Amino acid sequence: MGQGLWRVARNQQLQQEGYSEQGYLSREQSRRMAAGSISNTSHRKQVQGGIDIYHLLKTRKSKEQEGFINLEMLPPELSFTILSYLNATDLCLASCVWQDLANDELLWQGLCKSTWGHCSIYNKNPPLGFSFRKLYMQLDEGSLTFNANPDEGVNYFMSKGILDDSPKEIAKFIFCTRTLNWKKLRIYLDERRDVLDDLVTLHNFRNQFLPNALREFFRHIHAPEERGEYLETLITKFSHRFCACNPDLMRELGLSPDAVYVLCYSLILLSIDLTSPHVKNKMSKREFIRNTRRAAQNISEDFVGHLYDNIYLIGHVAA
Repeated sequence: MGQGLWRVARNQQLQQEGYSEQGYLSREQSRRMAAGSISNTSHRKQVQGGIDIYHLLKTRKSKEQEGFINLEMLPPELSFTILSYLNATDLCLASCVWQDLANDELLWQGLCKSTWGHCSIYNKNPPLGFSFRKLYMQLDEGSLTFNANPDEGVNYFMSKGILDDSPKEIAKFIFCTRTLNWKKLRIYLDERRDVLDDLVTLHNFRNQFLPNALREFFRHIHAPEERGEYLETLITKFSHRFCACNPDLMRELGLSPDAVYVLCYSLILLSIDLTSPHVKNKMSKREFIRNTRRAAQNISEDFVGHLYDNIYLIGHVAA
Protein backbone atom coordinates (compact mmCIF):
# COMPACT_ATOMS: atom_id res chain seq x y z
CA MET A 1 0.00 0.00 0.00
CA GLY A 2 2.83 2.36 0.95
CA GLN A 3 4.71 1.56 -2.29
CA GLY A 4 1.59 2.29 -4.37
CA LEU A 5 1.13 5.72 -2.75
CA TRP A 6 4.79 6.45 -3.32
CA ARG A 7 4.48 5.63 -7.06
CA VAL A 8 1.44 7.93 -7.40
CA ALA A 9 3.26 10.80 -5.70
CA ARG A 10 6.37 10.18 -7.81
CA ASN A 11 4.40 10.19 -11.08
CA GLN A 12 2.69 13.44 -10.14
CA GLN A 13 6.07 15.00 -9.44
CA LEU A 14 7.44 13.84 -12.80
CA GLN A 15 4.39 15.20 -14.63
CA GLN A 16 4.85 18.60 -12.96
CA GLU A 17 8.47 18.64 -14.11
CA GLY A 18 7.38 17.87 -17.68
CA TYR A 19 8.29 14.19 -17.53
CA SER A 20 6.28 11.02 -17.59
CA GLU A 21 7.32 7.47 -16.91
CA GLN A 22 6.68 6.59 -20.53
CA GLY A 23 8.58 9.61 -21.76
CA TYR A 24 11.44 8.82 -19.46
CA LEU A 25 11.62 5.24 -20.76
CA SER A 26 11.43 6.39 -24.39
CA ARG A 27 14.31 8.80 -23.82
CA GLU A 28 16.26 6.07 -22.09
CA GLN A 29 15.67 3.76 -25.05
CA SER A 30 16.71 6.51 -27.45
CA ARG A 31 19.90 7.00 -25.50
CA ARG A 32 20.69 3.28 -25.62
CA MET A 33 19.93 3.07 -29.33
CA ALA A 34 22.23 6.00 -29.99
CA ALA A 35 24.99 4.34 -28.00
CA GLY A 36 24.43 1.10 -29.89
CA SER A 37 24.53 2.94 -33.20
CA ILE A 38 27.86 4.51 -32.28
CA SER A 39 29.16 1.09 -31.25
CA ASN A 40 28.02 -0.47 -34.53
CA THR A 41 29.55 2.38 -36.49
CA SER A 42 32.87 1.97 -34.75
CA HIS A 43 32.70 -1.77 -35.36
CA ARG A 44 32.09 -1.25 -39.05
CA LYS A 45 35.00 1.12 -39.27
CA GLN A 46 37.22 -1.61 -37.88
CA VAL A 47 36.42 -3.83 -40.88
CA GLN A 48 39.16 -3.33 -43.43
CA GLY A 49 38.93 -4.37 -47.08
CA GLY A 50 36.18 -6.28 -48.87
CA ILE A 51 32.50 -5.40 -48.82
CA ASP A 52 30.89 -3.75 -45.81
CA ILE A 53 28.62 -6.63 -44.74
CA TYR A 54 26.70 -4.47 -42.27
CA HIS A 55 26.00 -1.84 -44.92
CA LEU A 56 24.89 -4.57 -47.32
CA LEU A 57 22.42 -6.02 -44.82
CA LYS A 58 21.23 -2.52 -43.88
CA THR A 59 20.58 -1.64 -47.51
CA ARG A 60 18.77 -4.92 -48.02
CA LYS A 61 16.50 -4.22 -45.03
CA SER A 62 15.79 -0.71 -46.21
CA LYS A 63 14.64 -2.04 -49.58
CA GLU A 64 12.47 -4.58 -47.78
CA GLN A 65 14.04 -7.45 -49.68
CA GLU A 66 12.96 -10.88 -48.55
CA GLY A 67 14.69 -14.25 -48.63
CA PHE A 68 18.35 -15.16 -48.46
CA ILE A 69 20.98 -12.56 -49.24
CA ASN A 70 22.49 -12.65 -52.73
CA LEU A 71 25.73 -14.60 -52.33
CA GLU A 72 27.23 -12.94 -55.40
CA MET A 73 27.38 -9.69 -53.42
CA LEU A 74 29.55 -11.30 -50.73
CA PRO A 75 33.28 -11.99 -50.91
CA PRO A 76 33.90 -15.32 -52.71
CA GLU A 77 35.56 -16.87 -49.65
CA LEU A 78 32.48 -16.18 -47.53
CA SER A 79 30.11 -17.42 -50.23
CA PHE A 80 32.01 -20.71 -50.60
CA THR A 81 32.03 -21.16 -46.84
CA ILE A 82 28.24 -20.79 -46.71
CA LEU A 83 27.69 -23.19 -49.62
CA SER A 84 30.07 -25.78 -48.14
CA TYR A 85 27.48 -26.54 -45.44
CA LEU A 86 24.93 -27.69 -48.04
CA ASN A 87 24.34 -31.27 -49.07
CA ALA A 88 24.27 -32.36 -52.71
CA THR A 89 20.53 -31.80 -53.17
CA ASP A 90 20.60 -28.28 -51.74
CA LEU A 91 23.75 -27.45 -53.70
CA CYS A 92 22.05 -28.47 -56.94
CA LEU A 93 19.15 -26.18 -56.06
CA ALA A 94 21.57 -23.37 -55.21
CA SER A 95 23.22 -23.77 -58.61
CA CYS A 96 19.93 -22.71 -60.22
CA VAL A 97 20.40 -19.28 -58.60
CA TRP A 98 24.16 -18.93 -58.21
CA GLN A 99 25.43 -21.07 -61.08
CA ASP A 100 29.07 -20.02 -60.99
CA LEU A 101 29.34 -20.35 -57.21
CA ALA A 102 27.39 -23.57 -56.60
CA ASN A 103 29.06 -25.38 -59.51
CA ASP A 104 32.52 -24.70 -58.15
CA GLU A 105 34.69 -27.82 -58.26
CA LEU A 106 36.07 -27.34 -54.75
CA LEU A 107 32.59 -27.58 -53.25
CA TRP A 108 31.77 -30.82 -55.05
CA GLN A 109 35.20 -32.21 -54.31
CA GLY A 110 34.57 -31.62 -50.62
CA LEU A 111 31.20 -33.38 -50.85
CA CYS A 112 32.75 -36.38 -52.58
CA LYS A 113 35.61 -36.81 -50.14
CA SER A 114 33.49 -36.23 -47.04
CA THR A 115 31.10 -39.04 -48.07
CA TRP A 116 33.47 -41.40 -49.88
CA GLY A 117 36.83 -40.86 -48.21
CA HIS A 118 38.84 -43.03 -50.61
CA CYS A 119 38.49 -43.70 -54.31
CA SER A 120 41.19 -44.80 -56.71
CA ILE A 121 40.31 -41.95 -59.05
CA TYR A 122 41.35 -39.40 -56.40
CA ASN A 123 45.00 -40.38 -56.92
CA LYS A 124 44.93 -40.33 -60.72
CA ASN A 125 45.21 -37.58 -63.28
CA PRO A 126 41.61 -36.60 -64.06
CA PRO A 127 40.45 -37.51 -67.59
CA LEU A 128 39.27 -34.93 -70.08
CA GLY A 129 35.90 -33.48 -69.14
CA PHE A 130 36.15 -34.70 -65.53
CA SER A 131 34.11 -32.89 -62.89
CA PHE A 132 33.55 -33.68 -59.22
CA ARG A 133 29.86 -32.92 -59.58
CA LYS A 134 29.55 -35.71 -62.15
CA LEU A 135 31.70 -37.95 -59.93
CA TYR A 136 29.39 -37.33 -57.00
CA MET A 137 26.40 -38.48 -59.06
CA GLN A 138 28.27 -41.62 -60.11
CA LEU A 139 29.34 -42.40 -56.55
CA ASP A 140 25.80 -41.95 -55.33
CA GLU A 141 24.47 -44.19 -58.11
CA GLY A 142 27.12 -46.82 -57.38
CA SER A 143 26.33 -46.81 -53.67
CA LEU A 144 22.64 -47.35 -54.34
CA THR A 145 23.54 -50.18 -56.71
CA PHE A 146 25.82 -51.74 -54.08
CA ASN A 147 23.05 -51.60 -51.48
CA ALA A 148 20.87 -53.59 -53.87
CA ASN A 149 23.53 -55.94 -55.20
CA PRO A 150 27.11 -55.62 -53.86
CA ASP A 151 28.80 -57.34 -56.83
CA GLU A 152 27.01 -55.13 -59.35
CA GLY A 153 27.85 -52.06 -57.28
CA VAL A 154 31.58 -52.84 -57.25
CA ASN A 155 31.51 -53.61 -60.97
CA TYR A 156 29.82 -50.25 -61.56
CA PHE A 157 32.60 -48.40 -59.70
CA MET A 158 35.23 -50.24 -61.73
CA SER A 159 33.48 -49.60 -65.06
CA LYS A 160 33.49 -45.85 -64.33
CA GLY A 161 37.15 -45.89 -63.36
CA ILE A 162 36.32 -44.91 -59.78
CA LEU A 163 37.87 -48.04 -58.26
CA ASP A 164 40.75 -50.24 -59.36
CA ASP A 165 40.20 -53.99 -59.54
CA SER A 166 42.25 -54.64 -56.41
CA PRO A 167 41.19 -56.10 -53.04
CA LYS A 168 43.23 -53.46 -51.24
CA GLU A 169 41.54 -50.58 -53.10
CA ILE A 170 38.09 -52.06 -52.51
CA ALA A 171 38.92 -52.49 -48.81
CA LYS A 172 40.03 -48.85 -48.52
CA PHE A 173 36.84 -47.72 -50.24
CA ILE A 174 34.69 -49.73 -47.80
CA PHE A 175 36.70 -48.55 -44.79
CA CYS A 176 36.21 -44.86 -45.68
CA THR A 177 32.56 -45.04 -46.77
CA ARG A 178 29.52 -44.88 -44.49
CA THR A 179 26.72 -45.01 -47.09
CA LEU A 180 26.91 -48.77 -47.72
CA ASN A 181 24.21 -51.03 -46.30
CA TRP A 182 25.82 -53.06 -43.52
CA LYS A 183 23.78 -56.19 -44.23
CA LYS A 184 24.81 -56.22 -47.90
CA LEU A 185 28.37 -55.39 -46.88
CA ARG A 186 28.45 -58.35 -44.50
CA ILE A 187 27.34 -60.68 -47.31
CA TYR A 188 29.96 -59.24 -49.65
CA LEU A 189 32.82 -59.61 -47.15
CA ASP A 190 31.76 -63.16 -46.34
CA GLU A 191 32.20 -63.99 -50.05
CA ARG A 192 35.31 -61.87 -50.62
CA ARG A 193 37.73 -62.99 -47.91
CA ASP A 194 40.63 -61.35 -49.76
CA VAL A 195 38.93 -57.97 -49.32
CA LEU A 196 38.18 -58.84 -45.70
CA ASP A 197 41.87 -59.54 -45.02
CA ASP A 198 42.91 -56.12 -46.35
CA LEU A 199 40.05 -54.43 -44.51
CA VAL A 200 41.20 -55.88 -41.17
CA THR A 201 44.76 -54.62 -41.71
CA LEU A 202 43.47 -51.05 -42.09
CA HIS A 203 42.48 -50.99 -38.41
CA ASN A 204 44.94 -49.64 -35.87
CA PHE A 205 44.27 -50.93 -32.35
CA ARG A 206 47.47 -49.65 -30.77
CA ASN A 207 47.09 -48.75 -27.07
CA GLN A 208 43.38 -49.52 -27.11
CA PHE A 209 41.62 -51.47 -24.39
CA LEU A 210 40.46 -54.82 -25.76
CA PRO A 211 36.65 -54.27 -25.50
CA ASN A 212 36.93 -50.79 -27.05
CA ALA A 213 39.03 -52.15 -29.92
CA LEU A 214 36.47 -54.90 -30.50
CA ARG A 215 33.68 -52.31 -30.65
CA GLU A 216 35.57 -50.28 -33.23
CA PHE A 217 36.18 -53.44 -35.26
CA PHE A 218 32.51 -54.38 -35.31
CA ARG A 219 31.50 -50.83 -36.26
CA HIS A 220 33.31 -51.29 -39.58
CA ILE A 221 32.75 -55.02 -40.02
CA HIS A 222 29.37 -55.94 -38.59
CA ALA A 223 29.11 -59.21 -36.72
CA PRO A 224 26.68 -61.85 -38.00
CA GLU A 225 23.43 -62.30 -36.15
CA GLU A 226 24.18 -65.95 -35.41
CA ARG A 227 27.26 -67.84 -34.36
CA GLY A 228 29.02 -69.67 -37.11
CA GLU A 229 32.13 -69.96 -39.21
CA TYR A 230 32.04 -66.31 -40.32
CA LEU A 231 31.99 -65.02 -36.74
CA GLU A 232 34.88 -67.30 -35.82
CA THR A 233 36.80 -65.98 -38.84
CA LEU A 234 36.21 -62.38 -37.78
CA ILE A 235 37.33 -62.98 -34.20
CA THR A 236 40.40 -64.87 -35.37
CA LYS A 237 41.44 -62.07 -37.72
CA PHE A 238 40.77 -59.46 -35.05
CA SER A 239 42.83 -61.36 -32.46
CA HIS A 240 45.87 -61.53 -34.74
CA ARG A 241 45.53 -57.87 -35.71
CA PHE A 242 45.15 -56.75 -32.09
CA CYS A 243 48.29 -58.65 -31.08
CA ALA A 244 50.21 -57.24 -34.05
CA CYS A 245 49.25 -53.68 -33.01
CA ASN A 246 50.18 -54.21 -29.34
CA PRO A 247 53.27 -56.44 -29.16
CA ASP A 248 54.59 -54.89 -25.94
CA LEU A 249 51.25 -55.26 -24.16
CA MET A 250 50.97 -58.88 -25.27
CA ARG A 251 54.39 -59.68 -23.84
CA GLU A 252 53.59 -57.83 -20.61
CA LEU A 253 50.30 -59.67 -20.08
CA GLY A 254 51.55 -62.94 -21.50
CA LEU A 255 48.78 -63.09 -24.08
CA SER A 256 48.77 -64.88 -27.42
CA PRO A 257 46.31 -64.61 -30.34
CA ASP A 258 44.58 -67.72 -29.03
CA ALA A 259 44.15 -66.15 -25.58
CA VAL A 260 42.77 -62.94 -27.15
CA TYR A 261 40.38 -65.11 -29.16
CA VAL A 262 39.07 -66.67 -25.94
CA LEU A 263 38.69 -63.25 -24.33
CA CYS A 264 36.77 -61.91 -27.34
CA TYR A 265 34.33 -64.79 -27.22
CA SER A 266 33.93 -64.28 -23.48
CA LEU A 267 33.22 -60.58 -24.02
CA ILE A 268 30.57 -61.31 -26.66
CA LEU A 269 28.84 -63.85 -24.40
CA LEU A 270 29.02 -61.45 -21.45
CA SER A 271 27.56 -58.65 -23.60
CA ILE A 272 24.61 -60.83 -24.53
CA ASP A 273 24.14 -61.92 -20.92
CA LEU A 274 24.15 -58.39 -19.47
CA THR A 275 22.11 -56.66 -22.20
CA SER A 276 19.53 -59.27 -23.14
CA PRO A 277 16.12 -58.81 -21.46
CA HIS A 278 15.55 -62.55 -21.76
CA VAL A 279 18.37 -63.38 -19.34
CA LYS A 280 16.98 -63.04 -15.82
CA ASN A 281 19.97 -64.12 -13.77
CA LYS A 282 22.83 -61.91 -14.94
CA MET A 283 26.40 -63.15 -14.73
CA SER A 284 28.26 -61.67 -11.78
CA LYS A 285 31.77 -60.30 -11.93
CA ARG A 286 33.07 -63.17 -9.84
CA GLU A 287 31.49 -65.74 -12.15
CA PHE A 288 32.92 -64.05 -15.25
CA ILE A 289 36.42 -63.99 -13.75
CA ARG A 290 36.19 -67.64 -12.75
CA ASN A 291 34.89 -68.83 -16.13
CA THR A 292 37.34 -66.76 -18.16
CA ARG A 293 40.41 -67.76 -16.17
CA ARG A 294 39.35 -71.36 -16.45
CA ALA A 295 39.54 -71.04 -20.24
CA ALA A 296 42.70 -68.89 -20.27
CA GLN A 297 44.71 -69.54 -17.13
CA ASN A 298 47.56 -67.08 -17.74
CA ILE A 299 45.33 -64.01 -17.54
CA SER A 300 45.40 -61.98 -14.34
CA GLU A 301 42.28 -61.62 -12.24
CA ASP A 302 42.50 -57.81 -12.24
CA PHE A 303 42.63 -57.63 -16.05
CA VAL A 304 39.58 -59.87 -16.42
CA GLY A 305 37.78 -57.77 -13.81
CA HIS A 306 38.45 -54.62 -15.84
CA LEU A 307 36.97 -56.36 -18.88
CA TYR A 308 33.77 -57.05 -16.97
CA ASP A 309 33.55 -53.46 -15.73
CA ASN A 310 33.89 -52.14 -19.28
CA ILE A 311 31.01 -54.23 -20.58
CA TYR A 312 28.88 -53.45 -17.54
CA LEU A 313 29.39 -49.67 -17.86
CA ILE A 314 29.61 -49.14 -21.64
CA GLY A 315 27.57 -51.98 -23.12
CA HIS A 316 27.66 -54.55 -25.89
CA VAL A 317 30.85 -54.94 -27.92
CA ALA A 318 29.03 -55.86 -31.11
CA ALA A 319 25.85 -53.77 -30.89
